[in-house]
Amino acid sequence: MKSTRHSTRPNGFYRARQWMVLALVGLGMAVLTGRAFQVQILDSSRLQSEGAARQLRSIAVTPARGRIIDRNGDVLAVSTPLDAVWAHPPTLFQAAGDWPRLADALGMSINQVGSLLDRYQDREFVYLRRHLPPAEATRIEDLGIPGVASLREYGRYYPAGPITSHVLGFTDVDDRGQEGIERAFDNHLAGIEGRKRVLRDRKGRVVEDIESVQPVYHGHDLKLSLDLRIQVSAQRHLAQTARETHAAGASAVMLDVQTGEVLAMVNVPDFNPNNRTDRTGERFRNRSVTDVFEPGSTVKPFTLSMALASGRFSLETPVSTSPGIHYVGRHPIRDVHDYGELTLSRVLIKSSNVGTAKIAMELAPEELHGVLAKVGFGQTTGIELPGEQGGRLLKRDRWRPIEHATLSFGYGLSSTPVQLARAYSVLASGGILRPVTLKHQSGPVNGQRVLPEHITRQINVLLEKVVSAEGTARRAAIPAYRVAGKTGTVHKISPEGGYEESRYQALFVGFAPASAPRFVLAVMVDEPQGRHFGGEVAAPAFARIMADALRIHGVRPDAGVDSGVTIVAHTRQGAPGA
Repeated sequence: MKSTRHSTRPNGFYRARQWMVLALVGLGMAVLTGRAFQVQILDSSRLQSEGAARQLRSIAVTPARGRIIDRNGDVLAVSTPLDAVWAHPPTLFQAAGDWPRLADALGMSINQVGSLLDRYQDREFVYLRRHLPPAEATRIEDLGIPGVASLREYGRYYPAGPITSHVLGFTDVDDRGQEGIERAFDNHLAGIEGRKRVLRDRKGRVVEDIESVQPVYHGHDLKLSLDLRIQVSAQRHLAQTARETHAAGASAVMLDVQTGEVLAMVNVPDFNPNNRTDRTGERFRNRSVTDVFEPGSTVKPFTLSMALASGRFSLETPVSTSPGIHYVGRHPIRDVHDYGELTLSRVLIKSSNVGTAKIAMELAPEELHGVLAKVGFGQTTGIELPGEQGGRLLKRDRWRPIEHATLSFGYGLSSTPVQLARAYSVLASGGILRPVTLKHQSGPVNGQRVLPEHITRQINVLLEKVVSAEGTARRAAIPAYRVAGKTGTVHKISPEGGYEESRYQALFVGFAPASAPRFVLAVMVDEPQGRHFGGEVAAPAFARIMADALRIHGVRPDAGVDSGVTIVAHTRQGAPGA
C-alpha cells in the first residue's frame, strides 16, 4: 500500500498575497481617482482651453473687392470667389503616407510638398495652392488628408482683358492693387478684413461658424469716365496702325471737352491682366502718362495764339519763309518746302518751322514760355494714375536765340500724350483749362480761363484748314463732320544726346465736331517704319477712332455749320509739310 504525501503552506502566505493584490488594486484606483480629480477639477479650465485652441480658431474673413465699371455701367473689373488649399504642417508631417495622393491632386511633386513642409514646419499655416476654382479645392479637401483644408478668397477678373489693361492695372495674389486704377484707388476698392471664430474637426476642416469676432466690410464700387465702346474702338484702330507701320508702340487719349473726363486711353503693345505671366514691366507701363516726347509742330497753334493775343500780328500778317531755310546764328531751321511768302494763317496751315520761328522771335521768349505753361506743358495733369510724368518746360533766366526759336515749334520741351490732349482741350473749349480725370463726372466741370476766347476761335478755324486739302492732315478728315487739329513729326532723342536721324514719332491731335467740340483726341505713333509723317501715320488712326466716337454718341454732323470767322489770305500753294 502506497502512502500519499500532502504539501502544505502556512495560511499566512496566502493572506499576505491577497493583501498585496488588494493593495495594488487600491493604489491603482487611488491613482485613477486622483488623476480624474486633477483632470476634471484642478486642470479642467486649462485642458478645456487647450482643446478649444486645437478646435476653435479665429480666422480672417476676406472682403470682396469692389467692382470697377465704366460710365455706362459695363463691368471692367470684378472679384470672383476662389479657394486656397492650405495645410497645418505638424499634422500633415504625421500623414506622410498621404503625400503622394496630395501631390498628385495639387499638381506638385512629393519632393515639393516635403520641401514646403520642411520650410514651414514650425508654423501653424501654409498655403499649398492659391486661386483654385471652388470645385477643385473641394475635391482636394474631400481626399480626407489630415491637416489639409480650404479657405475662401477672391481673385480679380478683367472682362475686357488687354483693352483696359493699362488704365485698370492689376492686383497681386492677395487682391491688393499693384498698378493703374487698382493701385490708385486701392483703399476705396479693397474693403476691410474681418475675423470669425470657427470650429474645426481633427483634420483641420471648418465644420461650424461659431461667432463673428470682427465684421468684414466689402470694398466699394468705382465708376470710371471710360466709355468701353470707344476704348474698344481706339485699341483696335491703334493696334492696326502699329501693325501696318511696324511701329515700336503707339498711344491714344480721348477727353471730353466739357468735363476733362478720359473717355479712352490705350497703348500698344498691351498685356492681358488675367494672365500673370504676361505682366512684364515693358508691357504694363502706361505710356500715355509715363512716356514723354517732344511735341513738335503740335505746339505751333499756341505759339501763334500768343502772337495774335499780343496785338502785333493778325491772320493776314505776311511772313517770308524763303528759301525754306533760316539761320539763327549758326543753327539752321528748315521747312519741308520753300513756301515763299505766307500769311500768319498759312504758316500754321502749312506747318512752316521758319515762319513760326520768325513770328515767335518778334516777341519775348518769356511770353512763349508763359503761354505753354498756361495750357499745361511742364506740369502733371493730376490724372488719378501712378507714375505720371510732368514733362519738361524749362524756364531760363537768359534764353539763347536758338532755344527761343526751336521752342516755338515744339523742340526743347517734352510732353506726354495726356498732357497734349489736355492742351488741345483748351483750344476746343474756347480757352478753358480743366483738370483731367478718370472718375465719372455727372455734369460740366468748371475750369480756369487761360486763353482769350476770340483768339482760340481764330486758331481753331486755322486748325480746320490743316485738315483740308490745302493742309498737312487731309487724312484726318471725317465725312459729314468738321475736324480741327494739327500734325507733328519729330526726331527721337538719342540716348547719347542729340537726335536720331532715322527714328521718328508721328503725332496728330485734334477735336470734333469743330462747330461745337465734344471730343479731343491725341494719337502718338512711336518709330513707324517707312512712312513717318504725322499726317500719313497718326492722322488716319485719329479719323477712324473719332468717327466711331461721334457715331457711338450720336453727335449730329456739322459739315454745313459756318464758323463765323473769315480768313483773307492769298498766297501761292505749297506742298503739305509735316
